[in-house]
Amino acid sequence: MDINNTLNQINELSIDDRIRLVQAIWDGIAAEQGFPELTLEQEQELDRRSAAYDANPDDVMTWEEVKASIKKKS
Repeated sequence: MDINNTLNQINELSIDDRIRLVQAIWDGIAAEQGFPELTLEQEQELDRRSAAYDANPDDVMTWEEVKASIKKKS
């Protein structure tokens, strides 16, 4: 497979078609359970976040609050 030729063909697709292609590729990866191994630091961060949520599950932000916070910072 000539990856450069394939990428050139992909770039000729519409944005909607490219998004569908990416989704199909991701779904294929997920179906194979092709997830990378987590580093120790990543595992620790996930454990920390999970514990923080378990300790206070009501301390969350809605998607609208997250977007507003990001917009406020820029």
